[in-house]
Amino acid sequence: MSKTFDRYASLLFLIIGAAFMLESRNISDSAYGSNVGPDIFPFGLGLVFALLSLRLFYETFKYPKQETDNGEPAAKLDYKRFGIILIAAVLYAFFLEEIGFIIGTFLFLLVGFQTMEKGKWLSTVIIAALFSYGVYYLFVEILQGTLPGWPVWLGL
Repeated sequence: MSKTFDRYASLLFLIIGAAFMLESRNISDSAYGSNVGPDIFPFGLGLVFALLSLRLFYETFKYPKQETDNGEPAAKLDYKRFGIILIAAVLYAFFLEEIGFIIGTFLFLLVGFQTMEKGKWLSTVIIAALFSYGVYYLFVEILQGTLPGWPVWLGL
């Protein structure tokens, strides 16, 4: 963890959260006479984002000073893991329509979990499968939204 990076990131996230809250005010207040309108979720999301960024900024003051004997930072950045997850995220976004949400999310989570901590294949597969199908079911079946479910070539 870099204290400087975290401070700048928290300020950037605070600005993004404030922008979400301000721009959500431009969305209509209510839908069909309901008290809860379409502006509530973006406003709440922006508020949570802003509060978490303030928490991150506050936490940077609690970071212990970590330096090696020659004065360089003790923590090293792990570019390999970052690169793997970045490539997986780009491929996930690129192939989402072709392979569907469930398979794409499952594969992305599988790669992400194994990149962060190798081993534990069974728990990784179970968690990735339950999460990808659970989010799909919640969004499509319960909330009546749309997501690319299964690939067309599977015939499901």
